[in-house]
Amino acid sequence: MNPGVNTNAAARDFSGGPVVEIKGLHKSFGEREVLGGIDLRVEAGDVVCVIGPSGSGKSTLLRCINLLEQPTAGSIKLLGVDVTDPDVDIDAVRTHVGMVFQSFNLFPHKTVMGNLTLAQRTVLGRSAVEARDVALRNLAQVGLADRADAYPAQLSGGQQQRVAIARALSMDPAMMLFDEPTSALDPELVGDVLAVMRDLATSGMTMIVVTHEMAFARDVGDRVVFMDEGQIMEEGPARQVIGSPATERARIFLHRVLHPTAVDDSELGQTEPPQPGDPDYGPPGDTHRRDRAT
Repeated sequence: MNPGVNTNAAARDFSGGPVVEIKGLHKSFGEREVLGGIDLRVEAGDVVCVIGPSGSGKSTLLRCINLLEQPTAGSIKLLGVDVTDPDVDIDAVRTHVGMVFQSFNLFPHKTVMGNLTLAQRTVLGRSAVEARDVALRNLAQVGLADRADAYPAQLSGGQQQRVAIARALSMDPAMMLFDEPTSALDPELVGDVLAVMRDLATSGMTMIVVTHEMAFARDVGDRVVFMDEGQIMEEGPARQVIGSPATERARIFLHRVLHPTAVDDSELGQTEPPQPGDPDYGPPGDTHRRDRAT
């Protein structure tokens, strides 16, 4: 760390400009380029939803923002601090950024309260009483004030994810990053987590959300970013991108996601007619064979 740069103070005193500013971001793993020149700007209070097929670089983008992955090239400014500067104190910057992963990453041997107070005490230096008060406030916000003494194994997946959100909020972040937070949940548990995220967005929290929940992206997001093959292919107002995408690639992706049983064979790359044994095979002239398969 450069002794002349107080990264923590710089982030804390940040009062203008974009919360996140990414220019020319590249990330490669060996010979494989995962991000191929990303430019992205997120203002305070923005809710930006990142969508796209698996392997398009969405999660890698999030992980580069707080340097869980080291960019190959380009620059990332977070709360006015260039996190790609070799002299940056990234741990100090991370105290201002909450991140929620697909898996809950809770300590199984600690209670919910223990999970929420550990980083507050060790990183922020809060007293046990102050840390508990903050934890209880955030547990109430996610609807789990009565589960403070439970262990993760005693909670459902949706409850564990809400605890993970409360833990991130207990660090008083300036922004939140969500990496497909509902993808590991049973469908009936998704709604409770999305409701918490919707409340956060309404409260003015700056958020970048990688998600496959298109209704959430459309209704809660300010902007939607569509990624494919390590590139931002389309970006715009959420309802515009979800409802009327400008690019053919985004249109095909959204059609597949929103209408999974109505995908044309041509979009799947199927050039040969169905053969006996195929799920949608039927006698010649049978126009309802696809209906039987779905």
